[in-house]
Amino acid sequence: SVDEARLLEKPPLSYIALIAKAILSSPTNKLNLAAIYKYIEDNFPFYRNKGRGWRNSVRHNLSLNDCFIKVGRCEDGKGNYWSIHPSNLKDFVHGDFRQHRRSR
Repeated sequence: SVDEARLLEKPPLSYIALIAKAILSSPTNKLNLAAIYKYIEDNFPFYRNKGRGWRNSVRHNLSLNDCFIKVGRCEDGKGNYWSIHPSNLKDFVHGDFRQHRRSR
């Protein structure tokens, strides 16, 4: 059907937008990597059967972009929680996912 075909189309969102939407879906505004993957697969079926390449892109974007920050280790000691830098939070909440580079 048309609806099924639309679900399997690549969403018109950058990886920054996908990651930010995942993090913003959490009541604490922080998620670990596995939860970010799960959110993307649950909400964007396109990624369910696409192998693991997109996961590499998620990791790459988390570590490369200033808008994402590590906010402590997970309780099980495996990995970190990721959050959105405070200077990007307002824009992201309002759906503006354009990259804003901060000086380090």
